[in-house]
Amino acid sequence: MQDDRSPSRRTVLACATVVAASATGLVGVTATPAVAHRREHRLKKIISRMSIEAKIGQLFVPYFYGASATSPSQFDQDRNLRELGVRTVAELIAKYHLGGVIYFSGWTNNIQNPRQIADLTNGVQRASLALPTPIPSLISIDQEHGVNVRIGSGATQLPGAMALGAGRSLRDARTAGRISGTELATLGIHQNFAPVADVNVNPANPIINIRSFGADAREVGRMVAAQVTGYQQAGVAACAKHFPGHGDTGQDSHTDLPVITHTREEWDRIDAPPFKAAIAAGVDSIMTAHLQVPALDPSNEPATLSPTILQGVLRDELGFDGVIVTDALNMHGVRTKYGDDRVPVLALKAGADQLLFPPDIDVAYHGVLDAVRSGEITEDRLDESVLRILRVKDKVGLLSGSPYISPKEVDRVVGARTHRLAAARIAERTTTLLVNQDEALPLRRGQKKLLVVGAGPAFPTDDTRTTVPELARAFDELGYRTTHLATGRAPDGSKIDEAVAAARGRDAVVVTTDNVDATSAQRTLVSRLLATGIPVVHLAVRNPYDIAHLGNVPASLVSYCWTEVELRAAARVIAGRVEPRGKLPVPIQRADDPAKVLFRSGHGLSYAP
Repeated sequence: MQDDRSPSRRTVLACATVVAASATGLVGVTATPAVAHRREHRLKKIISRMSIEAKIGQLFVPYFYGASATSPSQFDQDRNLRELGVRTVAELIAKYHLGGVIYFSGWTNNIQNPRQIADLTNGVQRASLALPTPIPSLISIDQEHGVNVRIGSGATQLPGAMALGAGRSLRDARTAGRISGTELATLGIHQNFAPVADVNVNPANPIINIRSFGADAREVGRMVAAQVTGYQQAGVAACAKHFPGHGDTGQDSHTDLPVITHTREEWDRIDAPPFKAAIAAGVDSIMTAHLQVPALDPSNEPATLSPTILQGVLRDELGFDGVIVTDALNMHGVRTKYGDDRVPVLALKAGADQLLFPPDIDVAYHGVLDAVRSGEITEDRLDESVLRILRVKDKVGLLSGSPYISPKEVDRVVGARTHRLAAARIAERTTTLLVNQDEALPLRRGQKKLLVVGAGPAFPTDDTRTTVPELARAFDELGYRTTHLATGRAPDGSKIDEAVAAARGRDAVVVTTDNVDATSAQRTLVSRLLATGIPVVHLAVRNPYDIAHLGNVPASLVSYCWTEVELRAAARVIAGRVEPRGKLPVPIQRADDPAKVLFRSGHGLSYAP
């Protein structure tokens, strides 16, 4: 079996060739005009040596199966062969001259632990440097943190966007981006599809929601800029998404083609500011959204395929000249009008540069190749996108040094104790106390016997760990005597009866909820627990909006997600080990009258007098 960590002599020499052609000095340092001109000349010289096929390959960022570049499991080889026409990602890179790939957890089996990721990265880079024009891969990932995280075990887990929005600290947002970026860069992952720049003004948004920093465009913009700075200081290209704004929709573009009905004035006021802030912060890439915005493009083309939106608004009006990356091209929202061979062509003609996650790489690649050969897409237009991608590769250091990963450095940096401590402190500053009647919190000294009960979703990257037992463990570590019972998001009558019985003899009950609505059985669970007379503490582990449906609970908090770092922070707040400091980044409307506000944005209680 080939060791993916040990570069061959040929690939080392190939890498040296690129370095000699492209070295530009320190990553992230602003170049003088003369230096920038020389860099452009060097990058264009690389492009001049590339075939049409190699240039097209630089645009694609596909998925693949397996934890190894050259020797994945037989199961993953079979899946690759069935869906991609090759057995390994190394073969995929060779066949299509790929400029990048994207790692996923779970369904693709790309991610197991940091050491394995480093080996995979080295195998990907070896394959890239074996191409006729040896250029390292720009490896991408969706590591937003919070609910949307790909690398779990071994890496530092950080609060997600809405939690950071509740913390209201630009320093914390920047630090979180820098910690995450440092660990990603150490693993050889140099493009992160984060932060989310959408302004979540629709509480029913099924796809953005807590992935957004909040509902205030100015505050979201400040947080987006801080995260962009943090990631890019660490040598990772940040990506603001989803342009022109996905925050006010009740539909999921994975399955539908949403329509944003904002007027142009509303778009300028609500959706545009975070993207303008990202551009001002020097963001390296911006991801498109698969949705219609009639106020920006009356033709109703999906934004990903709209020259009016990408070229006219994003490039010409907002002045963005970085990499435009499409959202995943396998999503239904972009496949409603055109075939999979035409979608990537139309995206490029609209102004996109990177083509993410095509549903059929062979169909997509040859669709673009045919368009170039026919003259529908000129080679000059192709060169524009390749140059933008090479600029990013150069900026993050891929063209000025070895792209290979040191396992020792991975062990030293990824999941470092200092990173985990910083993440814990940041999370503690995000937990938000909404209700505290008669000073129900913090728990009193005599309240040691706890029941933790309620909805218990599995951790985003580890379905063997679920919310309720993990929260109970966090209380146990603080000295409580805890029992727990997971009742799920839709408890039936017998499960609710079991929870009520389990509460007997307890000093307090902590009940977790997850996406409560007007018909949710979780409402009945909370009501029955309140009727026992035992003190009840409510913790919304996802959306802050749950409280609107729960009536008169004496104490209610929001953690904005249920990862370990956020659950532990919530436990410490409930126990009084730290003060609640979070402030709602979104307003919460009354369930019985959505025109009225139950809690305004900025609401958040503390224990201090």
